[in-house]
Amino acid sequence: MKVRFAPSPTGLLHVGNARVALANWLFARRRGAKFVLRLDDTDMGRSTPEFAKAIEEDLHWLGLDWDETFTQSSRLERYAAAMQRLITAKRLYPCFESEEELIAKRERRKREGRAPVYDREALRMTAAQIEKARENGKQPYWRFQLSPRSITWHDAVLGAKHVKLQAISDPVLVRADGTFLYTFASVVDDLETAVTHIIRGEDHVTNTGVQLDIWEALGGDARKLSFAHLPLLTDSDGGPLSKRLGSLSLRQMRRDGIEPAALAGMLATLGSSADPVAAMPADLVETFDISRFGTSAARFDVSRLLVLNRRMLHALPFEAVRTRLPEGATEAFWLAVRGNLDLPAEARDWWEVVTGTIESPDLPQPDRDLLATALAILPEGEPGPDTWFTWTGALAEQTGAKGRKLFMPLRLALTGADKGPDLKTFLPLLPRATIAQRLAAAIGTPA
Repeated sequence: MKVRFAPSPTGLLHVGNARVALANWLFARRRGAKFVLRLDDTDMGRSTPEFAKAIEEDLHWLGLDWDETFTQSSRLERYAAAMQRLITAKRLYPCFESEEELIAKRERRKREGRAPVYDREALRMTAAQIEKARENGKQPYWRFQLSPRSITWHDAVLGAKHVKLQAISDPVLVRADGTFLYTFASVVDDLETAVTHIIRGEDHVTNTGVQLDIWEALGGDARKLSFAHLPLLTDSDGGPLSKRLGSLSLRQMRRDGIEPAALAGMLATLGSSADPVAAMPADLVETFDISRFGTSAARFDVSRLLVLNRRMLHALPFEAVRTRLPEGATEAFWLAVRGNLDLPAEARDWWEVVTGTIESPDLPQPDRDLLATALAILPEGEPGPDTWFTWTGALAEQTGAKGRKLFMPLRLALTGADKGPDLKTFLPLLPRATIAQRLAAAIGTPA
């Protein structure tokens, strides 16, 4: 068994691509199959080594590896050989119409109430007409003559599917400049590298019908191929999930501080009946079942991802985030603040509260009076794990304040914010001199 993930290195990896990659990887690891990374870089004008490298880096970040990898640009001779076989079999034929001529044909067929498919006029050209066109400087592009039949298969996600080939234009497989299109190159690769299962998006259903016809024309046995088409993702409002939204690229999510386990856990279950659990792909293998995916579009809700990310972040040990924290940040600091973070980058703001300066709050006189008492009875020595309870207990006894009236003035004076980490664990991060200075500033008295 063998599956493949075949991104084009013409841009950054998007969450929709990542979902397909993850589904292929989990399927392969669950079934003991090989997972192949194929870079579809036949679009020489848009494919770049930088994007190829970024794709590999992002897949590794997500926790995926591969058993084999290759680029389509390294197999051009194989595509040329397959092209010649189809020409010899009279399944690939040259065409010379311009784009303007094709548009005019489609519009005419629409006006006549006919389907706007290619009329196969080029098939009726004689050898002399083809030669004359070439002599006039025209370079042909090549279409594949589809069979007059319907292609059927059982899809592991969508169930029984069929594609009526008579309703589709003969696809262009080779451009006039000699470059090969995805529809063709992908079939040659899948056939020659012995791919057995193809897992991809629902937008490829029609492609599957066409490619199975090409597969058989090249001598392949369609019975040896299995398909699973995942319904496409939508945004939180049910609209198309645009690939141009940079915020939904894996690269941007990495920069924003999304944990790979949170994203993997969400993508592995999105569109299925299973509840997402933050976990790296290796820990999701045993529970992955592609048949659990539904046939309806799945919504990618960023707010749900952030909830999952928050849960994951709050449980991370210090060593897992040490390199992403501000220089000098300690384990005690991380354990104190992690429960208040959505993203690791937010830790920098709390580190500034610990090591920098804050803006003193403008408090009413009763709160200032309470803080004055708090300053007067501030325990000697640097604060420890019991300081908060000892200090606030004495403060409550002397002032009669309790609950929010006791704690909120202290929080505002010590952190400059009305919410944040539990002060019993945050207080020991502050030197006694800093505590005294901030209390004095809040009541308007020099420390």
